[in-house]
Amino acid sequence: MINRLKLVFKISRFRFWIYTGGTYVVGYALGFNNIFDFFRISYYIYLIYFFLLANIFIYGVNDYWDKETDKNNPKKEKKEYRVEDKERKWLLRTLYSIGLISIVLMIFQDNVERILFFIFLFLSYFYSAKPLRFKQIPFIDFSSNYLYVMPGIFSYYMISKQLPPFIFMLGAFFHISAMHIFSAIPDIKYDKEAGIITTPVFIKERPSLLLCLIFWSALSAIVIVSARYNPLCYLVLLYPLFPILLLIKKELKIEKLYWYLPYVNTGLGGLLFTSLVFYKTFFV
Repeated sequence: MINRLKLVFKISRFRFWIYTGGTYVVGYALGFNNIFDFFRISYYIYLIYFFLLANIFIYGVNDYWDKETDKNNPKKEKKEYRVEDKERKWLLRTLYSIGLISIVLMIFQDNVERILFFIFLFLSYFYSAKPLRFKQIPFIDFSSNYLYVMPGIFSYYMISKQLPPFIFMLGAFFHISAMHIFSAIPDIKYDKEAGIITTPVFIKERPSLLLCLIFWSALSAIVIVSARYNPLCYLVLLYPLFPILLLIKKELKIEKLYWYLPYVNTGLGGLLFTSLVFYKTFFV
């Protein structure tokens, strides 16, 4: 039992929990009306779901379908976990269990919540799974990565009963698109060997970095203008700095630089969440 729990923890890629859990709490913070909204049981049910279960589902599906791709990828030996053949059957059972939990949750949701939740599950599954397998279709791969934004849209609607402003959803698209492309650049060699044509494989490394720069610059502009030029909002410029450094300094390795992004996402996401809760509680 302990070994299986350890396996689940490894598969869930704890470094990336913030990518679904973080968007969930930020979306909730953007949509809540008063501090007592954080005492609702539904907030904590989905907090657990999007921090833990969602990541087991996303990366479990990914690991199940990426057997050939992961064979020669050294990232699976250092930063992530390579699922062994003897573990695949148990992994499949775990995915079925999370699917069942998801269906139970949908019973208690309203129609809009069900649609948003279903979109999250659909994108999470077919990003890696056949027959759609979005991850190997150039430009569709990073667009389908919108799955990481869906928890935030879901939580915003859950507490406010309306969708977030379009400009927020557009900014989120720019961010997750850049994140996906940036994370796929170190895998160009291994994806090419496995016959997977991702956006970075298709357009090559430097154009991919330029695309990341464009997307993160667009995100920065949206954040800075939306925050009315608050000094703290300029921290968002850390994102375009990543591709700029790699384009200017060729000796820098993206394989190392990439692993600083989870810290930046966690730090800025935490700052945004705290600022929103503080401001809306004491100044609105």
